[in-house]
Amino acid sequence: MVGHSLDGKTRDEPRFLQGSGDAVAGNVIWSPSKTAFLGIMYAGTVAGFFCASWGAVALFLVTTAGVLCFGHSLGMHRRLIHNSYNCPKLLEQAMVYLGTLVGLGGPRTMVYTHDMRDWAQRQSKCHDYFAHRKDFWHDGFWQLACDIRLAAPPVFVYERHLQDDQFYAFIDRWAKWQNLPWAILFYMLGGWPYVFWGVCARVAACMTGHWLIGHYAHREGHQSWCVTTAGVQGYNVKFAGLITFGESWHNNHHAFPGSARIGLYDGEADPGWWVLRVFERIGLAWDIKQPSDLAARPELVRA
Repeated sequence: MVGHSLDGKTRDEPRFLQGSGDAVAGNVIWSPSKTAFLGIMYAGTVAGFFCASWGAVALFLVTTAGVLCFGHSLGMHRRLIHNSYNCPKLLEQAMVYLGTLVGLGGPRTMVYTHDMRDWAQRQSKCHDYFAHRKDFWHDGFWQLACDIRLAAPPVFVYERHLQDDQFYAFIDRWAKWQNLPWAILFYMLGGWPYVFWGVCARVAACMTGHWLIGHYAHREGHQSWCVTTAGVQGYNVKFAGLITFGESWHNNHHAFPGSARIGLYDGEADPGWWVLRVFERIGLAWDIKQPSDLAARPELVRA
């Protein structure tokens, strides 16, 4: 299997058998469940504008920052998917749970979706769905309301760590419902404005923002590196470093996927990395990987 289990080694490759699968042939299928879920979030967001309060907006800002930084960036992406650092198991689970609140899916779903896209983009050719080649509105519909079914998908293998973790299995199975307890709590604290802003607007902003960064980060823009064997290149979305907690430096990430630090150069703000360094100082993170710790890639050249 390509890649490594969670044994302290950095994972630079997707979890697929080498040489398997066809990344081009396939169909994009409309997903009623994804459409309905995001539609409810959008409707709640619109309703929130008619009953906004300073407290509700503050709740939106705090919870959005929390789930994006600790959940999506540090928990789901840098830890669970790429294993670019180590931390206590309970901390990992707490951050992955927060990542589920983003609305994109649970841990197993996110690992599969991320690695499928990574695998496809590293092929010499791949389906337009993976490459974000369609125009803005077409790509938005595909990514937010549809799924892709490849005619010959690769063989995907979850590590034992994910197979055996019953907590991850539970929150993955009920991922769409993980925000419900928070909606109830927010309603008790501040009524419908807190629900609309603390859940609906947050989920809508996170899901839509995730697509927007993915759309622009695979089309054109600033590059420091080129992966010569890959059919799809990554680009840095410069204006979004802070609001994505470092995730928008996507060219850097394509070049060094196993690095816990994504903003690598002067002026590349990476708040997720700043938080991780604080974790390291207080003993909650260790074995933190940077580009110098990763194996050389012959296909990687300066842009």
